[in-house]
Amino acid sequence: MSHVIELDNLSVRLGRREILKKISCRIGRPGSGRAIGLLGPNGAGKSTLIQTLLGFHKPSAGAARILGFDCHHSSTQVKALLGYMPESDSFVAQLPAITFIRLLAELSGLPPAAALEKAHETLFHVGLGEARYRPIGTYSLGMKQMAKLAQAIVHGPELVILDEPTNGLDPGARTRMLKLIREMKEEHGMHVILCSHLLRDVEETCDEVVILKDGVIVHQADLEAERRANRRFVELEVLGDDSALATALGAIRAEGLNEGGGRWRIVLPGEVEISALWKVTASCSLAIRKLTHRRDTLEEIFLKAVGHLRATPGEEAGRKPEEAAIHGRL
Repeated sequence: MSHVIELDNLSVRLGRREILKKISCRIGRPGSGRAIGLLGPNGAGKSTLIQTLLGFHKPSAGAARILGFDCHHSSTQVKALLGYMPESDSFVAQLPAITFIRLLAELSGLPPAAALEKAHETLFHVGLGEARYRPIGTYSLGMKQMAKLAQAIVHGPELVILDEPTNGLDPGARTRMLKLIREMKEEHGMHVILCSHLLRDVEETCDEVVILKDGVIVHQADLEAERRANRRFVELEVLGDDSALATALGAIRAEGLNEGGGRWRIVLPGEVEISALWKVTASCSLAIRKLTHRRDTLEEIFLKAVGHLRATPGEEAGRKPEEAAIHGRL
């Protein structure tokens, strides 16, 4: 079975500018619903990639496929599989929500009776059941976002592309939107592409991530595997003679970088618990003044991928002293 998205040396030129530059990747493992985060700074090519997947841009070279169908040559089949929630509003403001969603369901191929039934069902599902007869133009920003989600999923697509779905939402509405996205993939088996500048949204909902910069892919990762492999690092500050601490840390297969003044950066292997550090420091007759621990965040991984960080804090913590000294002089 094909991956959800397959890009083979895809290039897209708009006018004289080459926006996407020979990008290749396989995203979304076959099987149950997967959520894929599409990230990148402004001008990276995210919108162009989305428009190409939707069949609106013809590749200047290479190919893009969704669920095995070529996005340009088989655009009719691709559109039948897709739902799309645009970033900007695209409503007929005077229409009641039920009429608008029913109309789009019919345009997606549902018979009139089934389209009306699905429109009612979907509007209740996204929390707009009581407001479904109101004109969309009277909706609040949060309600309009939910209406955009409803029109994207009313026909039961296999893949839904969501462009900034939580944009402008208050905390309660954001939580509900992310819950709906998780339900789409976990309970309904839909695949989701989430394009967002809010990295926390991607971290909370996505299984994979692709980061674009200047029209090329600079990072691609399975977030589940990356979370497992993302080693914990500890910032430790001790009181006492810490000259034997490096040897003691080696005994539990931890990597330590002595920053001086009793301050250490330590990377722990996955099987070693934080509590082991209390025993190690006690064996060296050291008192712990400060101990904090965490993993590299998606924000730090993103900033490194786009060139705003030379290394994530976890990578810095894992450097050998001589490497850290060289790095500091670069």
